[in-house]
Amino acid sequence: MSEINLGLGNNDIVTRKEAESDFIAFWEKQAKNLSWFSTWKKPLDWNPPFAKWFVGGTINASYNTLDIHQNKANKPAILWEGENGESKILTYKDMWTQVQKFANVLKSLGVQKGDRITIYLPMIPELPISMLACARIGAIHTVIFSGFSAAAIKDRICDSKSKIVITADGGYRRGNIIKLKEVIDEATKDFDFVQNVIVIERTKNKIILSSKDMLWNELMNDISDTCIAEKLDSTHPLYILYTSGTTGKPKGVLHGTGGYLTHLYSTFKWAFDIKDSDIFFCTADIGWVTGHSYMVYGPLLHGATEVMYEGAPDFPDASRMWEIIQKYKVTIFYTTPTALRMFMKFGDELPNSFDLSTLRLLGSVGEPINPEVWKWYFKIIGKEKCPIIDTWWQTETGGMMISALPGLETIPLKPGSGTRSIPGLDISVVDEVGNDIPPNTKGYLVIKNPWPGMLLTLWGDDAKYRDVYWSKYKNCYYPGDYALRDIDGYFWLLGRADDVLKVSGHRIGTAELESCIVSHHNVAESAVCGIPDELKGEVIIAFVVLKQNVTKDTLILEKELLIKIRNDIGAIATPKQIYFVAKLPKTRSGKIMRRLLKSIANNETIGDISTLEDGAAVSEIQSVFEELQKSIQKKSD
Repeated sequence: MSEINLGLGNNDIVTRKEAESDFIAFWEKQAKNLSWFSTWKKPLDWNPPFAKWFVGGTINASYNTLDIHQNKANKPAILWEGENGESKILTYKDMWTQVQKFANVLKSLGVQKGDRITIYLPMIPELPISMLACARIGAIHTVIFSGFSAAAIKDRICDSKSKIVITADGGYRRGNIIKLKEVIDEATKDFDFVQNVIVIERTKNKIILSSKDMLWNELMNDISDTCIAEKLDSTHPLYILYTSGTTGKPKGVLHGTGGYLTHLYSTFKWAFDIKDSDIFFCTADIGWVTGHSYMVYGPLLHGATEVMYEGAPDFPDASRMWEIIQKYKVTIFYTTPTALRMFMKFGDELPNSFDLSTLRLLGSVGEPINPEVWKWYFKIIGKEKCPIIDTWWQTETGGMMISALPGLETIPLKPGSGTRSIPGLDISVVDEVGNDIPPNTKGYLVIKNPWPGMLLTLWGDDAKYRDVYWSKYKNCYYPGDYALRDIDGYFWLLGRADDVLKVSGHRIGTAELESCIVSHHNVAESAVCGIPDELKGEVIIAFVVLKQNVTKDTLILEKELLIKIRNDIGAIATPKQIYFVAKLPKTRSGKIMRRLLKSIANNETIGDISTLEDGAAVSEIQSVFEELQKSIQKKSD
């Protein structure tokens, strides 16, 4: 893979040397960048697999994101863009005032330190205001993505035993109103422990208010705008974020305060090389961890200005992201490979028709980025002048774990690689029994030491926390990802280990195969999955979305793709069948729902698709699959 020598940093090699010699002292030094009410007595209490960082220190997340920035009170904190064309600017003074007022609202309703508050809102400013108000008084917020169904919400509220639920009458999505209040009514109807539901009137659609329901505006009208931030222990829980697993009960990932904020402050600075003049735009929904870490807490810790967008990235058309970048003169853009592949499908002319010259740094998050997509991002969006940080991390890790760090050091970038681990982490690739393996060998990613942003545990389930993340390898955190590390120490993420296909005893990563398919010049997106086979154990099928205006016959394209796969990966990775479809089933956060493809291919019940962006994608894939299966059957007959 060719390298691109481009970076912005100051080549601070000393930082990595410090981290390698004493990672605890290194993180202790980073923690001093935050504002503490009292310093810690012990930097780390490590009782594997439970870690407590900066024990005895007191701090507050709301104070560190708002109070300390009141010397620049009139600086915009959030540039909000509604899907329906509305816009709003909230300064650091505005945010500080609104957060204090809503913190007082919560206190007036009997909310105390440690109480849980569920937040089910669209991407509107009241969402981060609610989170920071909870943090201010020591309540634990649990944000639920506004695309979840009543059944999914019910599980999460029941598990957290939330005292208050914050929602809206509705939210805009692709020009439609999603009736959020109705969903919450259904989800909470059997829960006496939910004392109040606070409703924001976003869309003004008709809603029915019960005795528990209260309107946001009425509560905020006559409340005091002064609320002193609570001095909280460093290990005090900040939030619960439920992972949206496809089966079983969702896991409530619990993050603390002092360690988490230290991790975010450091990684946001190193990765984005943040400056006071920057306009930061992260496209993630706050319902996911990227929105928590690098839309709410990370930017505000640094007093940055950020863009917050309410709607779908391609609504009303595929130019929406480029319009926003041009309008707000965005300098840093952080999005997902899935979104980039979608944008690629519409060609280069669309982004080239907008002024993207203010961009100076690009980022990728959520899944491995294909080298072909990386190069398009670099050339068409960044105009070959912007470094790209390809970040790997998880809900559980709290913040970035592997990334290029333009704000810290200048290193060559390799399209498709996340580069190296952040300082202070010992990350490796191991075999089945936990031994480090040679460079360029596929294996399992592991983290060998604790880090400040790591989860405290799973809410109410220490045993599951231990079993899920720490039982495969002794005293090593196992994130469940498949990877390799090259001769230069660069990591290449190959997808979830449970997404690895096993064909005739050979292991093939889905990300590796999908990347190969997408590198064909006519392909925009691809997803692969395995179906059972008596002879090989499993065979591969691929779903392919072509770029717009491709007229080449699909039979010819199929042959070209099969040849390419054999040449680039090997005959063992050859799909049994390639299905050409108009779109892939994705969640509203942009992730491909591979389980649905697998369910369709195996004639299984599809199950819950409440987070699906467009149900038509499933119907189309189902019909294409059935049609091709019939034609295959006719040939065999």
